[in-house]
Amino acid sequence: MEKRAIFSSKLLPYLLLAPQLAITLIFFYWPASQAVKESFYIQDAFGTTSDFVGFDNYKSLFEDPYYFHAMGVTAVFAAVVTAASLSIALLLAVQADRVVRGATVYRTLLVWPYAVAPAVAGVLWVFLFQPSLGILAHALQRMGYDWNPTLNGGQALALVMVAAVWKQISYNFLFFLAGLQSIPKSLIEAAAIDGAHRARRFWTIVFPLLSPTTFFLVVVNIVYVFFDTFGIIDSVTGGGPAKATETLVYKVYQDGKLGADLGGSNAQSVILMIIVIALTSIQFRYVERKVTY
Repeated sequence: MEKRAIFSSKLLPYLLLAPQLAITLIFFYWPASQAVKESFYIQDAFGTTSDFVGFDNYKSLFEDPYYFHAMGVTAVFAAVVTAASLSIALLLAVQADRVVRGATVYRTLLVWPYAVAPAVAGVLWVFLFQPSLGILAHALQRMGYDWNPTLNGGQALALVMVAAVWKQISYNFLFFLAGLQSIPKSLIEAAAIDGAHRARRFWTIVFPLLSPTTFFLVVVNIVYVFFDTFGIIDSVTGGGPAKATETLVYKVYQDGKLGADLGGSNAQSVILMIIVIALTSIQFRYVERKVTY
């Protein structure tokens, strides 16, 4: 029998929804509408006057080779960070689900990095890989590897990726572990009795049942990479060297805050919003079909 919530007052449901709707309107729809509006204007150097320029900001944006470079960096960054953080988190969750002695301590240690702010996480990895002071940087140099992310763009991007993956693993771990613990143990035991080895049990039973969790985390991780990695990039590399780690969200800040091009920065934020919405829609339209509920 289906259970439904029954409210004594018709006004009560709207009152319960009002705080969340207000937060959404104030902190998302209102800034988004302002960004769309300001993207059609150009301001003077002091920000006192604005002139309507139509689509000129968008036109100049797509004529900028650095913008397409930032798109490429973002695509590589998003793919690597999403895949690595999900894979490592799933591996750790599978191992944590099997641990009996010390399981609470093990899980707590894996969750802790999620409480670290992105900027702090970036600074921690900078200390570890700083060419002259970092412990891990010295280890790489002793092995004969010329490590210097302040000059090498590829190494700088790799360092930012490592920091972003480390920061996100804990979040993914929590959801994967909860998903694993919700799977009935009787299914796994029945497959084991039928002779299915551990790897086969995982790929034919466990992983398909985790598909709703995996789909949710893919969407969340892509949003995380596009927006929430700003603090890591700013604290680790500042978009350098030579724009090697400048993603779309950091370019919005670079051109708007530091370059004082508010109209172009707003145009970039609108395009970034469209890209994220499009990627999310594609995932719900095509990827969700393969999800087993």
